[in-house]
Amino acid sequence: MAQRKMLGILLLGIFVFSVVASGCISQTSQSPTATTITKTETKVQTETKVQEQITLKVIGPWSGKELDAFMKVIEAFEAQHPNIKIEYKTYRAEDLATILPLQFESGDTPADVIFMWGWFIKKMGEKGHLMTFNDVINPDEYIPGVLDAVMSNGKIYGAPFTAAAKPGFWYRKSLFKKYGLKPPQTWDEFVSLLAKIKEIPGIKAPIVSGDSVGWPLSDVTEHFILTFGGADLQLKLIKGDVKFEDPQVRDIFANKLVPLLKAGYFSEPVEWTSAVTAWWKGDYALYFMGTWITGMVDDPNDLGMFSLPGCKAMVLAPDYLMVPKYTAHPKEAMELAKFLATEGQRVHVGTNSGKLATWKKVTLDDYWPPMRDVAKIVSNVQAVPDLDDSVGGEWQKTFWDQLKLLWVQPDRLDDILKTLDEKFPKK
Repeated sequence: MAQRKMLGILLLGIFVFSVVASGCISQTSQSPTATTITKTETKVQTETKVQEQITLKVIGPWSGKELDAFMKVIEAFEAQHPNIKIEYKTYRAEDLATILPLQFESGDTPADVIFMWGWFIKKMGEKGHLMTFNDVINPDEYIPGVLDAVMSNGKIYGAPFTAAAKPGFWYRKSLFKKYGLKPPQTWDEFVSLLAKIKEIPGIKAPIVSGDSVGWPLSDVTEHFILTFGGADLQLKLIKGDVKFEDPQVRDIFANKLVPLLKAGYFSEPVEWTSAVTAWWKGDYALYFMGTWITGMVDDPNDLGMFSLPGCKAMVLAPDYLMVPKYTAHPKEAMELAKFLATEGQRVHVGTNSGKLATWKKVTLDDYWPPMRDVAKIVSNVQAVPDLDDSVGGEWQKTFWDQLKLLWVQPDRLDDILKTLDEKFPKK
């Protein structure tokens, strides 16, 4: 009996030990599974956060074919940043000059990245409305002087995108070949060329005068100033150190530009995009326009270009961008701005934009083939800022209006020069 009792106790002990051991083994084998689930959940949460979609709004001046070229840059940025989408709107700078100050003063902005005149960006930065680029871009990587327009007291309030050059008179090679015309090498040859073109049947005028608010006329006028007065005179006019009534300046107008206007070698002002169409179909032979015209014609390989003989300086007009401090997405907006100011330039010059890089890391091989010769020409002359864009403000509108008047009433030259001096900003 005692032996049976002892045997029962022994069996009970073995049973209890087995249950406990089984429980311990079961807990040990389940622990790794629980840890793995926790890690998986954490990974899923992280991936969801990265894919959060953000929309940035961009305002710029481009439409039509120019916009098509710019959108290639936007597409390149979106490809690298799948969580950021870009909405683009077209506004004229003249309209933005009225709209933006009011919105900024109320702590609001219509877009996260805005393209605008350099002087305007500088002014808005000085008023405290903009983010700075000092820690975003490296000034040493840009062509000399390009940041001056958007800097104040050591702060960089805007970033440069690509630039348009305003190098000279464009013509169709096929038209010149048909009539045995050649680009001029001297001033006398230039005047002689205009006289020959005027006699061609069907030609309305040798040179079409593109117009909008007046800026295409200012471009060709500045080309005359740069050719016969040099870069130094242009810079002194910008600073107000030389007046338009100065004999040196008046002589350029009176003895070079005005005689051509009186001879009918320039057409009356024509809306500039309509002028492209009319010039291309043969109503006119020459068109002074910026390099962006290369992307506006049917066959850019039929384009030829020459500057006024003796010209050693030309306007390089960058497009500048700013980031208002009222953006809801400052980090992403600055990321886009940096891309536009650097690698985005490489993309843009590779399209038919007709633009030139201001970022020195872009190479000649990056350019759209029809623009490579122009890029070479520009690299061999002194680049200067646009006169009216640099002065800006109300005087810019005055300059445009007075040139439109000069084109139709060249005898009023002295009144026009006097008005330009009277309206020029006081130091």
